Amino acid sequence: MARTLNLHDIQGNVIRAYGRYSFPYARYFFLHIDKAAEGRKFVDALRKVVTTGARWPEEAEKPACTVNVAFSFMGLLALEVPTRTLKGMPFEFADGMKARAFVLGDRDTTKVAQDDPEWDAHWDPIWQNNRAPGSGGAEDVHIWISLNAQLAQPGKADPSPALETRTQWLRDLCEASGGGVRILNAGRDSRADYLEANAVFGTHGDVVLPTPKEHFGFADGIGDPVFDGQYRPEDMPDRVIGRGKRMDGKWTPIATGEFILGHPDESQELPPAAMPPEFSHNGTFMAFRKLHENVGSFNEVLEAESARFAKVMSVPKEEARETLMAKMCGRWSDGVPLAKHPTFAGWQAFKAGRGFDDPDPVKALENQMAFLRSPCASDFRYADDMPGYKVPGGAHIRRMNTRDYLDPLNQDGVDAEGMPYPNKNATHALNKRRRVLRRGLPYGSSDASKNTDDTEQGVAMILMGASLFRQFEFVQQQWVQYGLDFNQGNNTCPMLGDHSTHKRHTIPADPKCGKPPYIMSKLKTFVECRGGEYFFVPSMTALRLIAMGVVDPT
Repeated sequence: MARTLNLHDIQGNVIRAYGRYSFPYARYFFLHIDKAAEGRKFVDALRKVVTTGARWPEEAEKPACTVNVAFSFMGLLALEVPTRTLKGMPFEFADGMKARAFVLGDRDTTKVAQDDPEWDAHWDPIWQNNRAPGSGGAEDVHIWISLNAQLAQPGKADPSPALETRTQWLRDLCEASGGGVRILNAGRDSRADYLEANAVFGTHGDVVLPTPKEHFGFADGIGDPVFDGQYRPEDMPDRVIGRGKRMDGKWTPIATGEFILGHPDESQELPPAAMPPEFSHNGTFMAFRKLHENVGSFNEVLEAESARFAKVMSVPKEEARETLMAKMCGRWSDGVPLAKHPTFAGWQAFKAGRGFDDPDPVKALENQMAFLRSPCASDFRYADDMPGYKVPGGAHIRRMNTRDYLDPLNQDGVDAEGMPYPNKNATHALNKRRRVLRRGLPYGSSDASKNTDDTEQGVAMILMGASLFRQFEFVQQQWVQYGLDFNQGNNTCPMLGDHSTHKRHTIPADPKCGKPPYIMSKLKTFVECRGGEYFFVPSMTALRLIAMGVVDPT
């Protein structure tokens, strides 16, 4: 039986990824609380405009600009949330992201703290100052606020005027606090009071449209997990295909408690949560990470590797480049999964059949988006590709969502030629507790020709789950920064991994093709963390308790 959630009590960015719902613009604000009483007044005013998960349009009108809020551990402390409640918070949340840098691969594990006092020098100033030793917490980030806006009008790259209206409202609200709450400088080199993010736009004559791409050129944000109660019962059978969990030969939604506190998780238990239950119920935890993309390095490496790949495989250079990108990611650049269309020729034929190459670029984009929203974009498995001939074992999406690959049932059987075969009974049992909700948007210029390592572009990454440690941190440490579970040794994720030491990505070749395996051996670090923090995303009930200052842990 489908679970019914009180969507009016859950913040909207937990239920839906706004970018998919036509909100291609975002502004992320980071605030500091100097006076607890004024901070609570601020929260009381803010909670009245927070966007909930209520369904559009039958339960609530779709807003021109959404508002959502979350608090760091130090923020809850500054708001005088009771100590007993704070002591019930997870240790990783209390530590904060900076203290977890060794776990996350954000620090060089070969250097101890005394040897590397400026390890975060490449981070944005706001994150260098956050929880800085000896600072007394004067510049700590306490509150995260996101504003997501629709387009002002279709075909034009301008946000709804509601975005600027709400931005000024937030500034005025802070000003009215008399110094009790202030917006921190979120810029890298300027005095910007927010981090601006937006979809990568494509220009087609006079028409400008948001695309699903990030700055390396890949379609992104395709296989976000689906959990019980997230969608209407009549919509769930279609939405869950490829994005839920595959158990007993069918797709079903992941347990609600994997992503929202106060509900049973995949172990059929309630996730550990702080007291009282009303404070944690319908809330979740969030990792906010500013991920800078070194576009110059990516293009440089790809240019050199594609020339070599073209020679070894006897293919045109354009095919070599697209193939290498696909083998690094696990999808072709337009989002078509390698698992279903593993060859360049097959991909080209599929694109043509789906209208991705329509002479009208607007129609072509519409056809691509229709595919990415369909179950076909996510309905595949890895049990029929254990050696990684289609999707290399170390490819990005294989690490981020292992699907049925790790099921022990896949490890023993072999076919007549001694090759592993797919076990039809293989499930997502070893994967379903490691999923995270992905939110956020790219930031930086949409003009790819202007992007280098030194320009500002990347992804404002938002990752949500009931357990930062079990979900986000596990995937980041064990699957992104190591490769043992994928028979890759110490090789890291070819796209997100740290390649300062381990620079290889192995691309297996089916012996039947007569070509050797190919090893990319000169990878550089393409994605760098520029800072971030862990946050608690409270329910509307918890927001009211915080604002009233009446959280009672007993």
